[in-house]
Amino acid sequence: MQHSLNSKRNIADMSINKTLLEQDDKEQLKEWLSLISLERDKDAFAQIFSWFAPKIIRFGIKQLNNEASANVLLQETMTNVWKKAHMYNADKGAVTTWVYTIMRNVSFDMLRKVKSNREDMLSDDIWPLVESENLETAEFEDHLLNKSLMQHVDKLPQAQKQIIKGVYFQELSQEQIAVQLGIPVGTVKSRLRTALSKLKSHLGDDS
Repeated sequence: MQHSLNSKRNIADMSINKTLLEQDDKEQLKEWLSLISLERDKDAFAQIFSWFAPKIIRFGIKQLNNEASANVLLQETMTNVWKKAHMYNADKGAVTTWVYTIMRNVSFDMLRKVKSNREDMLSDDIWPLVESENLETAEFEDHLLNKSLMQHVDKLPQAQKQIIKGVYFQELSQEQIAVQLGIPVGTVKSRLRTALSKLKSHLGDDS
């Protein structure tokens, strides 16, 4: 019984200590960011860089799949922190929330560029078929929005149609679509490949 009470006290003490440490971290991060904002303090920046670096690297490796890209993510994120420190508003959230928002935006931009490069390679063989139809494109900025192709897109299963419209019409990254639909990124990629294959087939038949 006594052992059980002692264990509960230890757990409670650990919880209290953790809360105090987290509070100390929040105040310390806020102080460092303030010094960066007001005084362009390089020592404070070095401290805040060291605090976030391992966390951003872990996130980057998980999201971008390699350490080199994770390091780019770290550099871009912290460069933005240095430049935009004066924009932080403590009333709107913790420093961690602000920095991680910057990090996610940078990662989305990086993933969007990767997606664009991959999709250019993936879909090179379909766009000449679209262009060969020589349909009216003046009313649309993007030839993907012409009525003929939209008819084919609308014939796709709902799951595939969502992916095509998300990637090409809404210009979302595959990662953003995965989050939006609550499915794995691999499923998004698979559905996109299948949808593009069907569109190629339909357009080829029509032409």
